[in-house]
Amino acid sequence: MAPMEQGTGAFFDATARTVADRDLRRKLENAVGHHLEQMGKVRAQFPAYDAERDAARRIKHEALGKLDSLLLELKEQLEGRGCKVFFAASAAEARDYVVSLARQHGVKRIVKGKSMVSEEIELNAALEAAAMEVVETDLGEYIVQLRHERPSHIVAPAIHLAKEDVAELFHQKLGIPYTTEAEQLTAAARARLRATFLAAEMGITGVNFAVAETGTLVLVENEGNGRLSSTLPELFVALMGIEKVIPRLGDLSHFIEVLARTGTGQKITTYTNFISGPRRPGELDGPGEMHLVIVDNGRSAMLADPVLREALYCLRCGACLNVCPVYRRIGGHAYGSPYSGPIGSIVSPTFFGNDFGHLPFASTLCGACKEICPVRIDIPRILLHLRWRLSQAVRPVAWPPSAQRARRGARLLARFFRHPRLVRAAGVLGALVLRPLARNGFIKRLPPPFNAWTQARDLPALRMRPWFADTPRQDRD
Repeated sequence: MAPMEQGTGAFFDATARTVADRDLRRKLENAVGHHLEQMGKVRAQFPAYDAERDAARRIKHEALGKLDSLLLELKEQLEGRGCKVFFAASAAEARDYVVSLARQHGVKRIVKGKSMVSEEIELNAALEAAAMEVVETDLGEYIVQLRHERPSHIVAPAIHLAKEDVAELFHQKLGIPYTTEAEQLTAAARARLRATFLAAEMGITGVNFAVAETGTLVLVENEGNGRLSSTLPELFVALMGIEKVIPRLGDLSHFIEVLARTGTGQKITTYTNFISGPRRPGELDGPGEMHLVIVDNGRSAMLADPVLREALYCLRCGACLNVCPVYRRIGGHAYGSPYSGPIGSIVSPTFFGNDFGHLPFASTLCGACKEICPVRIDIPRILLHLRWRLSQAVRPVAWPPSAQRARRGARLLARFFRHPRLVRAAGVLGALVLRPLARNGFIKRLPPPFNAWTQARDLPALRMRPWFADTPRQDRD
């Protein structure tokens, strides 16, 4: 798997490549367009959707307010049923615990369900360095693993690929005849993965929700691979961030109602797994030994920040990526982080350090992410907060020359906008100069050096207004 690309220079280099990749843009738009259409349909069929969003948000707010006690309650409940619980302060601690556990049990083959925390702590690389075979069993994750890539989306890891790409990959890696038929490609992957499940000594999955009241881990999925990874191997490890805990089992329904509709455009996902401990005496299936690794890795610092803590409400549904104009233009790999898109731009600097401090600036602040978020996270506000905080850092972000020029220009504009009369005068002058270029209320092409702006969008024609007027406009939206 490719390592994380760090630093502003790497980001600008990656975005230059991906913006120029018209084929990538086509794949992203096709996939995202279909998802948003399907999401709109299921939301329209569920009038209570917004009420469920509000309920889910209230529960997250409550849970974060008493996170310490909920985590201890979860630990007590799980340990009472024979599960071993480990709190990892850092990615290294979590990684070392899992690797050490696998070594103690003589593990050679591992199957993994989908887990963003495992990507965050770079677990696969550590296990492979310890001479263990790790196989991703989510189909999208399996595809990108065969390509030695990181996932490019939180929910749809292979969203950047077309069926022709997968057909060629399976032909080369699995030795099957080239075909673009989805059923045949899926059947080929299933045949390989079934044998892998049966041979694995260890299974690893993520956790969508952890219920403190009952000590229940909830895993939501569509392919059944999470269920197989958590029940077939004798040794099972679940990974979760500290923010995944919720107080009561009765709270869960509110999240189930919104997660599938927002994340995958379904009324409900195919499988909702409830895991509460290892196999009990007399039971025929389930792991003989179970471990839960609860990862902090910067989340406590986020919790302590009154603005940033709201990002811990995130359900990892990926919806903010689907509507983000930046993500849809550059794709997930350009971010250089396992977490891409708007939410990735928030959590990556905390999880991985100031080498990712440029990501909060990779946003238009259009607000589409806030509108679609199932728990109404105010992502633009948090991004602005992070921009301010990072600008106050002792070691400033190492911006490339082009970005430094843009920042200087932005500072000049900020000073200019402090003078309302001057701004209005410039508006009148601009309206006069651009009037000959306007057609039907829009300007299709601006003259150089502004012509790049109108290559992808039209500029609304400026309206005339007396420069000396001090009163606010009454017709403003």
